[in-house]
Amino acid sequence: MEVSRIRALRGPNLWSRRTVLEAIVSCAQAERAIGSLPGFEARLRARFPAIGLLQPAGRERSVSMARALGVAALALQSQAGCPVTFTRSVSTAEPGIYRVVVEYTEEEVGRLALELALELCMAAEQDEPFGLEPALARLRELDESVRIGPSTGAIVHAAVRRGIPYRRLTEGSLVQFGWGKRQRRILAAEMDRTSAIAESIAQDKELTKILLHAAGVPVPEGRTVTSAEEAWAAAQEIGLPVVVKPRDGNQGKGVAVNIASREQVLAAYAVAEKYGSAVLVERYIPGHDFRLLVVGDTLVAAARREPPQVIGDAVHTIRELVDAVNEDPRRGEGHATSLTKIRLDDAAIATLAEAGYTPGSVPPKGELVILRNNANLSTGGTATDVTDEVHPQFAAHAITAARTVGLDICGIDVVASTVIQPLENQGGAIVEVNAAPGLRMHLAPSYGKPRAVGEAVIDNMFAPGDNGRIPLVAVAGTNGKTTTVRLIAHLLGARGHLVGMTNSDGVYVGRQRIDTGDCSGPRSARNLLLHPDVDAAVLETARGGILREGLGFDRCDVAVVTNIGMGDHLGLDFISTVEDLAIVKRVIVENVAPTGTAVLNAADPHVANMAGSCPGSVIYFSHDRQHPLITTHRTRNQPVVYRDGSALVAAHGNDEHRIPLSDIPLTYGGAVDFQVDNAMAAVAAAWALGLDWPVIRRGLASFVSNAQTAPGRFNRFEFHGATIIADYGHNPDAMLALVRAIERMPARRRSVVISGAGDRRDIDIRRQTEILGTAFDQVVLYEDQCQRGRADGEVLALLRQGLEGAPRTRDIREIRGEFLAIDTAMAGLQPGDLCLILVDQVEEALAHIGRRIADEQAAGARVTCGGS
Repeated sequence: MEVSRIRALRGPNLWSRRTVLEAIVSCAQAERAIGSLPGFEARLRARFPAIGLLQPAGRERSVSMARALGVAALALQSQAGCPVTFTRSVSTAEPGIYRVVVEYTEEEVGRLALELALELCMAAEQDEPFGLEPALARLRELDESVRIGPSTGAIVHAAVRRGIPYRRLTEGSLVQFGWGKRQRRILAAEMDRTSAIAESIAQDKELTKILLHAAGVPVPEGRTVTSAEEAWAAAQEIGLPVVVKPRDGNQGKGVAVNIASREQVLAAYAVAEKYGSAVLVERYIPGHDFRLLVVGDTLVAAARREPPQVIGDAVHTIRELVDAVNEDPRRGEGHATSLTKIRLDDAAIATLAEAGYTPGSVPPKGELVILRNNANLSTGGTATDVTDEVHPQFAAHAITAARTVGLDICGIDVVASTVIQPLENQGGAIVEVNAAPGLRMHLAPSYGKPRAVGEAVIDNMFAPGDNGRIPLVAVAGTNGKTTTVRLIAHLLGARGHLVGMTNSDGVYVGRQRIDTGDCSGPRSARNLLLHPDVDAAVLETARGGILREGLGFDRCDVAVVTNIGMGDHLGLDFISTVEDLAIVKRVIVENVAPTGTAVLNAADPHVANMAGSCPGSVIYFSHDRQHPLITTHRTRNQPVVYRDGSALVAAHGNDEHRIPLSDIPLTYGGAVDFQVDNAMAAVAAAWALGLDWPVIRRGLASFVSNAQTAPGRFNRFEFHGATIIADYGHNPDAMLALVRAIERMPARRRSVVISGAGDRRDIDIRRQTEILGTAFDQVVLYEDQCQRGRADGEVLALLRQGLEGAPRTRDIREIRGEFLAIDTAMAGLQPGDLCLILVDQVEEALAHIGRRIADEQAAGARVTCGGS
């Protein structure tokens, strides 16, 4: 068994709404049914007892080793603690070739699990050992290092519960919520609108104390020192015991409390100066260590923190007791788990020494052994929730402290005897104000009630009912996608939106193109949704991007499917039939929001059948007002769009909106059927988004499809009294649509310039010229710039075969090079002729045509001047 390709589908995809890996797996003859491998399954289970069922209950036919690979990869992740449940294996038309799909939560972990699953299956097949525990340990370690930590994760999960989309922008904790103009961002537990000034103040503990004292908030007496001797002098001035800590430290690093001797002060200074630019000496306040969490102007959680500690049993050493505590599955390294493992480092050993202990000491039974003088969770401390006990005046001081510093999310450290009395009544004080505070102690306290702090953060960032989304339209189909995308974007622009648009020409924000090339895939979609000014998005969603990576969004408000036709990359990526293609393009319909709409071509059965997969509502469109789906849908009081003679009609029940096709320049007065289709689809999408009809009418009337606004989409030029149509049509269905449109345009003689894409099937390349041969007198064939795996001349030969026996074509020419082919066709044009140029390099070819026309016009002007 071999794995030849692995793709990460990072958005909703052909298989699932979940993130999955898709692997192409080849199996030898014997591996195609594990029942033919004696003892394989038993050996596999011996090496991995938790692998689970290899096939659904009740299925008798033996499964392939590819299926075993997928099940093993899923089970390995599950055993490592990843919340994954989905796997699937599908045989392809090629014998022994399978598509294996496995869910992942972290891509790196999923890839490693697939690699380890392959090793496991090979070990079982060859009866060799497999190290299960080391494999699971690798997966756990990798997962802990790459997944979002608990603080950020709590905010992300709260956003998901509210339907707010998110995107992790780095491997760390920088996360975007929402899209475009409505986006917000966090970095761990810090909001995007928290100023650098506020963060800088919070890092400067002395400045923070000065500002809090000015605001009437109790703070401990203290000052900054620059040497160990000055620290001792300050301690004597303040009065022992004292606290020694870095002026701009964090996470409790370098903090020593309850210091009462010169030797202790000097030692504490030596440690503290390693963690900050200066050292602070403060009055020690006896009492408990409390952390209060303020979000906005609300106290949302409070916890009493205890330093890392063990309880003696008169049997085990302190080191052994620490090891036992660290066995708690809630404890891990760093911040990925709810608690952190206790470390017997220099600070812990020094704290033990103050109590007369070493790590090897055996404390008496019941003796409480403190391992550190601070209670931070990051150093192994624990937390008890006390939110419901906080006195209102106690909470008010915390809120004032957060507002004084300017933090949107603020961790307030308080030392006091209790939280049930005001600070002033007990001599307590706020000792520190923290930006980007850890949320672990509130999410999963060691004791007490967990608090919904993630929800508090999201509720502060997004008002009730605000999901951070902008209107999003996805458009798929074989033909008409780009024009439909451009027209929908134009209609939204007429409403006043700054529209972001992706299509096969580039990425646009308003009228500005910010990226070039074929940008109809998920990466361009995701990048567009990052743009801070965009307040609506229209995304061309191509087959290739869905297969390679899934969708670039989690759901859309409107999904438009124009049509499903032959020749659109059939034979690639295991898509062999029109039915296969329809399943791929159906993905956008499956991911319409429950409140959204699918706009479907009623005249195309493959498209119309997608209605059953739509979670929202459906608008059908059709040229035929009497189409059964149109009449039935309207009878059911559902919206429809159809053509009625010379008008486009949008109807819902007894309400009708009629727009003359003469008012829609794109359709050439209704003469170009496929542009009427595109207009109907766009109108239905705009209607579904709630655009007013005057706006829709105005947008339709002002949309011009020329080489500048819609390059390669039925662009019309005049040349020597002849008409030139430039189009990017490149499949048989496009040829049929173009021929129907061309035949309605009067012409003395018709010619066409065409090449063919080498990655299409032979039958599809031949079929294009078979169709054109019925309508054109002259055919100029040229070789595409990129033959896409074909030998020189191979595509031209197939195109010629399609013209054999052509009923109309009498003049066939072969030209090497697109521009030379265009020049050849244009040179023979006479007044009244019509030439269809099927361009390959769209912008370059259109520019070439424009230059030829301009040159001829300039030459004509010179002749006129000379004659006068």
